[in-house]
Amino acid sequence: MELKSAFNLFVRSLTLSLGVLILSNHAQAELKPGASAPDFSAPAALAGESYSFALKEALKKGPVVVYFYPKAFTRGCTIEATLFAEASDQFKALNATVIGVSGDDIDTLKKFSTGPCGGKFAVAADLDRSIMKSYDAALTLMPTVADRISYVVTPDFKIWFVHSGMSPDQHVSETLKAIKAWKAKP
Repeated sequence: MELKSAFNLFVRSLTLSLGVLILSNHAQAELKPGASAPDFSAPAALAGESYSFALKEALKKGPVVVYFYPKAFTRGCTIEATLFAEASDQFKALNATVIGVSGDDIDTLKKFSTGPCGGKFAVAADLDRSIMKSYDAALTLMPTVADRISYVVTPDFKIWFVHSGMSPDQHVSETLKAIKAWKAKP
């Protein structure tokens, strides 16, 4: 009985330690509002078709939401993509572009762009993880996987807003609010 109690205590302690490590890992890395946004180009998919996405070109139309997500077709990433797709008309009304970025390959993203993304916005393949690195958006413990973080980048290549959180349900509403605030500024 003593061995079982000791083992249970060890498991609880390990679980708590891992939880703290994951949370601390998540909260530490991100660019801050006011920082310069790194420019990038990447292979992307929109409505099942591949093309080359260029941030510089997208910013000519207005602000860009650059949102990083861990892996296509996982539960949280599917929820987040679906929410961005449902809000795509609101982003378009604000002349804003949405681009999702992950380490997934382009064939996976072609499917993801027609599935959860509903053909409403593009998703980019960051195969060498250079975009994740430049935006401090890679998980520290798993640097080949993107953290769940959303940036609003303004046409002057500045980070206007950052929303970081593993829960996928607030990224859309928070980035929409941020773009509206940016548009309303004097």
